[in-house]
Amino acid sequence: MLEAFFTPRGVAVIGASADPLKLGHGVVRNLVESRYRGGIYPVNPKAGEILGLQCYPSVSEVPEPLDLAVVVIPAEQVIAAVEECGERGIRHAIIISGGFREIGPEGLRREEELSRKASRYGMRIIGPNCIGTIDTHCPLNSTFVTGTPRPGGIGFLSQSGALCAAVIDWARASGVGYSRIVSLGNQVDVHDAEVLETFASDARTRVIAAYLEGVREGLHFMRAIERAARKKPVVVLKAGRAEGAAQAVASHTGALAGSAEAYEAAFRQSGALSADSIEELFDWARALAWQPLPSGNRVAVLTNAGGPAILAVDLFEPAGLQLAPLSSHTRDYLKARLPAAASVANPVDVLAGSGPGTYGVALDALLSDPAVDAALVIQAPQNWFLPTSLAEVVSEVAASHRKPVLASMMGLASVDEALRILHRRHIPNFAFPERAVSALKAMRTRRLWLDTEPEAPAHLQASDPQAASRALEESDFPALLAAYDIPLAQTRPASDGQEAVQEAKAIGFPVALKLRAREVSHKSDVGGVVLGLESEAEVREAFDQIMESARDARPGLEIQGVWVQKMISGGQEILTGVRRDPQFGVLVVAGRGGLEVELLRDISTAVAPLSRRQAREMLETTRAGVRLKGWRHLPPADIEAAVDVILRLSQIALDCPQIEELEINPLAVLPQGQGCVALDVRGRISSQSPTADG
Repeated sequence: MLEAFFTPRGVAVIGASADPLKLGHGVVRNLVESRYRGGIYPVNPKAGEILGLQCYPSVSEVPEPLDLAVVVIPAEQVIAAVEECGERGIRHAIIISGGFREIGPEGLRREEELSRKASRYGMRIIGPNCIGTIDTHCPLNSTFVTGTPRPGGIGFLSQSGALCAAVIDWARASGVGYSRIVSLGNQVDVHDAEVLETFASDARTRVIAAYLEGVREGLHFMRAIERAARKKPVVVLKAGRAEGAAQAVASHTGALAGSAEAYEAAFRQSGALSADSIEELFDWARALAWQPLPSGNRVAVLTNAGGPAILAVDLFEPAGLQLAPLSSHTRDYLKARLPAAASVANPVDVLAGSGPGTYGVALDALLSDPAVDAALVIQAPQNWFLPTSLAEVVSEVAASHRKPVLASMMGLASVDEALRILHRRHIPNFAFPERAVSALKAMRTRRLWLDTEPEAPAHLQASDPQAASRALEESDFPALLAAYDIPLAQTRPASDGQEAVQEAKAIGFPVALKLRAREVSHKSDVGGVVLGLESEAEVREAFDQIMESARDARPGLEIQGVWVQKMISGGQEILTGVRRDPQFGVLVVAGRGGLEVELLRDISTAVAPLSRRQAREMLETTRAGVRLKGWRHLPPADIEAAVDVILRLSQIALDCPQIEELEINPLAVLPQGQGCVALDVRGRISSQSPTADG
């Protein structure tokens, strides 16, 4: 449905201008200079012709065929122009004009009217406030930005027109080819998920790169990414990640699972590669578009300089890569052909005096070794051969193998033409080897995601739905957990010291006392927790201590008493919780529990619903998860029982949309086969003040 934005049979430019300084002139110029083969129809009642093209006083007088209108006129005239396009039968329009939602309430009203007009005529609109679209293979350039990138395999969609303009200019200078470029603007109609799906279906687009500032329908966007990622790589740069989530939070989960964490989780689960910078976005896109994916993580490094090679190798382990263990046959072959002082261990150092021929022999040997999954070629600047010669040799050798080859011909002034050769031959070059390692990591991550079979989400229903409903109405979070078969430590309420003693005797020593006060989410912050009480006297003393500490910390605090809880020993403490996100729905967190969770931030986040494997993986990516497998004096813990609790807690949030936050901290994970026990639960119901319980 969006193809007419890229391969129209005819384009009308409403607001075309003969003035080279105006945007309407730039659009006509680019259509002409991009060698677009369809009809180009400038619309301007005051002009006779523009760049040799006949002008039309209105779009209604433009001849057939006509699929697309590009609108470049003042905002107050756009609605009438869209209506005229609708009457003319045009069903696709790019609104370059600004002056809509981005300027405030008046612009928002204008944008809402634009949306209504488009809906009335069944018209698809990109923009407003955008720079247009490019398809280098059609070819078509409907933007006003000077120049068109060379044809290639990278599709780029952006919520920033300025970034699009910069990318176009960079692409022209670097020789990197693009397939399609879309500036989304305000997304009054056509939105990011639709463009993703269009790019995924485009045979000439090999990789999708996206710059995003936000999405409106997070779950729909996730599904669009996953469908696209099953066909081709998707690399995303999300801006605005420093912004925090909700201000009022009742749990550690609310503070930890913010907007940035939600987007990162959504990208990871959907198969998108999340870049941290514009540089990474296009470094990764080039590597993924131009080179095959590595079958493993073993990398051979070929260099003429030890220092840069060491810097690259230093980054291998955190990137999930390793130096390939070269076979004795490969080492012997290299030793017989390289300079005597050269190193034939990986990294292979051919030394400063070696030329392109030596590089070629060594690279061919490395790529022929079954133990090598990928190669990184590093060359420090020198003055005894032309860098273009090395670029030709590396390109030739790489083309004869089916393994990824990345280059780092360092420098700028001396390698400009060599880089053009590498780009033409689809060998990605990076000014410094660290960037090449980052690209290899992205390629490896892509391979691992593709090799992992999708698994259906787990669905663990409440064993007692009626009890769950009652618990939810009463904000009784322990009862809610019990209705979903989440085990809790035996806990009883007590309103005074004597009752606390009685309950402790009934439960059995040792016990813990915890403050009961609806206004307090984090009990320890007000001295509201005392552990390991072994006698009646200790319970009485602890009760008085808690009351005094809480009242000193929060004068006027309404206190209901304490919880008396059976002490659980022998387990490792973790945190798991859920929070409702406005874009993505239910976010699930798991990781290090206890008092210092926000300081340590040993937490992983995911978007529900989760499969059992996803829940296990999110826990295992944390240091707390590593400890659960057994660490020094700690025996292996019951990880599967913890995974079960994570899934049940996420199911509660999916079943109960009233829940804003719900957290178990700590969850005591007992030794393998013994299960786990929730020691404290707190939460918040929508439209209520923070509530603590358990």
